[in-house]
Amino acid sequence: MRSGPLVGLRVLEFAGIGPGPFCGMLLADMGADVVRIERPRSGPVPDPRFDVSARGRRTITLDLKLKADVTRALDLADRAEVLIEGFRPGVMERLGLGPERTRERNPGLVYGRMTGWGQHGPQAHAAGHDANYIALTGALGAIGPSERPVLPLNLLGDYGGGGVFLAVGVLAALSHARSTGQGQVVDCAISDCTAVLMAPIYGMLAAGQWRDGRSENRLDGAAPFYNVYQCADGLWVTVCSLEPQFYALLLQQLELPATEYPYPLDRTKWTELGAKISEIMATRTRSEWCRIMEGTDVCFAPVLSMAEAPEHPHNRARQTFVQIAGVTQPAPAPRFSATPAAISSPPPTETAEAEIFADWTARQGGA
Repeated sequence: MRSGPLVGLRVLEFAGIGPGPFCGMLLADMGADVVRIERPRSGPVPDPRFDVSARGRRTITLDLKLKADVTRALDLADRAEVLIEGFRPGVMERLGLGPERTRERNPGLVYGRMTGWGQHGPQAHAAGHDANYIALTGALGAIGPSERPVLPLNLLGDYGGGGVFLAVGVLAALSHARSTGQGQVVDCAISDCTAVLMAPIYGMLAAGQWRDGRSENRLDGAAPFYNVYQCADGLWVTVCSLEPQFYALLLQQLELPATEYPYPLDRTKWTELGAKISEIMATRTRSEWCRIMEGTDVCFAPVLSMAEAPEHPHNRARQTFVQIAGVTQPAPAPRFSATPAAISSPPPTETAEAEIFADWTARQGGA
């Protein structure tokens, strides 16, 4: 049973990897009826339970090299309000499924295109992955110690700058389409969108409040009051005491004199204070520091492993993680007061072609 603010929205997703499926998951979590077109597979099929970003979908397998299957895909696009795809520029056109053809048949269709480099530009047709895209925006160059950049998993580009922006883009275009009857193409490039995520940092750089380098700023590991520290047991904690009242409380908890390290702390004393905090943090275990600081305005949290995170009392109280088909995974977010989001089903184990066509045909023209 679907629930959430997007119940009644029909989304056609062409299977891909990374940000496209993540966008489909977000829309499905919020109630959309997402049908995913899979390509025929050869060889053993992996256990679908672990493909978490495929949850909440129904799937249909089509061979888009076959004219009959392209016709089926077009029939589904006729009945959809949103279509999302993540091929390189020109691929969907060569398949006969590009935006001109689909929107000629369905003028109100919102056509979401997810790529790394965008639909045009010198790099548009080149292969790439998350780190390549965020490298070109200045984001990767700003993350990590001074010696070398550090890869922030693929959270920043694929998911933050890709899947989330695609979801926002298609929903914005959907609002316009529903009020005007006019669909449009949403060109979502990870390189563009990651640059948008960097907007506050670029603002600080322009204002002279940010140094263009790594480990030289308040938020990149240089400041002792916004950093990670190792405890006596080898585990780690975060301290983010940026504001004066939080900074004062941090010094109080660490029994450090405020007169010696006044706020705002002179940059020349950052290294000295960092060494002091490191020394003090190393005297207690992570659990001991949690008992002292967790829940206070120091702005503190333990650095948890992925195995530990679902068991933390705060995450348990908010049910931030759930189990679906025996697989622990994040629950839908954000939360809605009137139309709660939910995971309607685990990742599909088989295609549902007859059911999908019968359902979408019966509901053509409205949910």
